[in-house]
Amino acid sequence: MVTALPRPVHIKLEQTLAQWHQWGTDTPLNGKPEMQEVMGQGLSNHSVRVACEQQYVVRIDGITPAQHGLNRQVEWRALNNAHAAGLAPTPRYFNPELGSLVCDYLPPDENQSHTTADLAELLRRIHALPALHQRLDIKERINRYEHLAGQHNAEIWQDIRKVSTQIHSILGELSELQEPLVCCHNDLLRDNRIVSAGKLWAVDWEYCAMGSYWFDLAALCCGDTLDEQNTSHLLCCYLQREPGKLDMQKFTANCCLYRYLEILWFASQNKWQGSGEDYRERTKALHSILAARSI
Repeated sequence: MVTALPRPVHIKLEQTLAQWHQWGTDTPLNGKPEMQEVMGQGLSNHSVRVACEQQYVVRIDGITPAQHGLNRQVEWRALNNAHAAGLAPTPRYFNPELGSLVCDYLPPDENQSHTTADLAELLRRIHALPALHQRLDIKERINRYEHLAGQHNAEIWQDIRKVSTQIHSILGELSELQEPLVCCHNDLLRDNRIVSAGKLWAVDWEYCAMGSYWFDLAALCCGDTLDEQNTSHLLCCYLQREPGKLDMQKFTANCCLYRYLEILWFASQNKWQGSGEDYRERTKALHSILAARSI
């Protein structure tokens, strides 16, 4: 039995499936694909596996992309670039009016294990992709999420705003470094990676933009809560050398920004209470990094 979707999402899904003849498949489909399973109902989108000769994943927006600084046209271009480089599944259909995206389904291998060296190589290949017409402006995104958090979760905003001055000081420090911009995934967490046919792939490119590779590294390490040993190994594999003092300063600064943005994002969705365990754990991690920087 297929899990029920919210009615507005189900309607958009049916409209997307009705456009099956416009999907850019290698061979024409013989009919309308049928739903197989709801793969995930996250805060920002809904993903459904469908099938007609082959299997595909249909993603339907669960938020207003522009409100969260997302550009679906840029994501579509990045997906095509990443697919051409063998890093992402084949994109088949895109309809921004419906908020829908269709890509090939990658059947996961039973063994999903991969090494930090594999992750470093995947990131290096992502960062070598063609430039995009979208830049991740972390300061602008923090300002937007601070505003949204203040509107939707005053309790958490009153608590987390205590470190806002430190965060904006870090933004000022990083702006003076003028780091080169590369194509970044910006959300390469465990849930957005898959091993299929013995190969590691990156999925869910909605946050992709030009940015600093240090933020992409920070997002992965913080999002996956890598321990010190695995973090060190990932940085060494990525840089292909031992990281220096300035490297670690850039990395920890971006870890602070990622942790702060992460908390603001959840607060803006009004999914947390200030007394919640998840919130306490994430704020503890942020304060720990901030304290380490001041030593």
